[in-house]
Amino acid sequence: MSRPDRRTVRLHRLLAVLHDAEVRGQGDPEITGIAYDSRSVRPGDLFVPWRGGRRFGDGHRFIPDAVAQGAAAVVVERETAGDVPPLPGAVPVILVDDSRRALARLSAWFHDLPAGRLRLVGVTGTNGKTTVTHLIRDLLESAGRPAGLIGTVGYVVGGETRPADRTTPQAPDIQAMLAEMVEAGMTAAVMEVTSIALVQHRVTGCEFDTAVFTNLTQDHLDDHGTMEAYAAAKRRLFEMLGRGPLDGEPMKPGPKAAVINADDPWGAFMAGACRVPVVTYGVDRPADFRAEDVRVSPQGTSFRLCTAGGAWEVRMPLMGRFNVYNALAALAAAHVEGIPVDAAVDRLAQAAPVPGRFERVEAGQPFPVIVDYAHTPDSLENLLATARDFTPGRLIAVFGCGGDRDRGKRPLMGQIAARWADFVIITSDNPRSEEPAQIIADIEAGIAASPYRERPRLHVVDRREAIGRAVAMAGPGDTVVIAGKGHETYQIFRDRTVPFDDRLVAAEALRARAGSGL
Repeated sequence: MSRPDRRTVRLHRLLAVLHDAEVRGQGDPEITGIAYDSRSVRPGDLFVPWRGGRRFGDGHRFIPDAVAQGAAAVVVERETAGDVPPLPGAVPVILVDDSRRALARLSAWFHDLPAGRLRLVGVTGTNGKTTVTHLIRDLLESAGRPAGLIGTVGYVVGGETRPADRTTPQAPDIQAMLAEMVEAGMTAAVMEVTSIALVQHRVTGCEFDTAVFTNLTQDHLDDHGTMEAYAAAKRRLFEMLGRGPLDGEPMKPGPKAAVINADDPWGAFMAGACRVPVVTYGVDRPADFRAEDVRVSPQGTSFRLCTAGGAWEVRMPLMGRFNVYNALAALAAAHVEGIPVDAAVDRLAQAAPVPGRFERVEAGQPFPVIVDYAHTPDSLENLLATARDFTPGRLIAVFGCGGDRDRGKRPLMGQIAARWADFVIITSDNPRSEEPAQIIADIEAGIAASPYRERPRLHVVDRREAIGRAVAMAGPGDTVVIAGKGHETYQIFRDRTVPFDDRLVAAEALRARAGSGL
């Protein structure tokens, strides 16, 4: 990620924000940046590495490289201090208990606490984060409140959209972007907040005004171990509400609230962490923002929005019951942010589709082709159930599962695909360091052990070929759904990352089909 213009802070002033810091060395250099990757260190930077997990090594081993590139000071975790080689005497070493937490606090302080000068909305949950953040940002912008965006599909800062390298960036990148938003005259920011980001303190130093919980279903258990630990990680966002960016009282005036999915079994757990008002939304249970009479068609979705302040007919081009929840979350958050409900409902009728979320690929073919990011059991089921509703013919599903990620969801996703689709093509997603054939076998095991074991299916390791086969076999009345990668423009293998976009590949397959006269 590119780095903004640099400011200068004396080391002793920067360290005032760390309560556990122990400084070794006498220097007080000017710090002109904060870096966590030794390859990006520039002269004058404070280098803050951390101990890696099982996927990454210990960043402390790169301290000599960072110093060679001009790092003016280094932060080291106490437990690792004995392993750090001697450094030049002019380079102070700061000992802390938790490097990630220190990195976040230092970054927020270095950039002058930019979250304290923006209305900040955080959205967390397993599914729906991207759509909800895009909807909220659009509602804010339509109300004349320039808003930035940090999330899976991209980062919006000022008038610029940047590619995203991760859903929730590392703390220095978040704080730098928030500072740029302030400088660009933006008044709000909307951020997807992942469980990993919360555990790793990436959003420490952010004062959230509104926090949204979408849902919690199986994912990331390779990182968290259990659903309880996964939920506890998400809950941290709601524990932050009502607190200032660096402990103490909030910096900003204005309302603070949590927006919680009342229909999700984990909603009450999230609400229990809140010291601020809770606004609920839902379809099946009583809620402050409740949808009734939900109607889904190939043209979009409509429902009746019921609140204590009145009722409205909502019509939007987004499809599916799951998007009703996304819309309710956005409407409730917009209400907390002071946008009148009727204005938000009117704007929702013009909601633009989010890239790679139930995105249609059109090449004149006589059947729908849909690309979606669905990569969890719940999101795949929502996707296929929605497509099933408007498919009079066969529903053909193409999907895989990512390598080096939660293996437990693979058989579940196989069962779901076989339950809803008439024909299943199991293929590669991002296999990473795993063998694609083994991932496919894990998915197949779920189908073989299910009541849908007789469902017609193919195993096609090559994703391009799999998409081509699905398109070739489809006819009028059928629907082809390509799930798992959505907006992504790459495919990750053990030894390489290659360009790959499901939308472009599907369009190529459709053109080839048309050229063959099918």
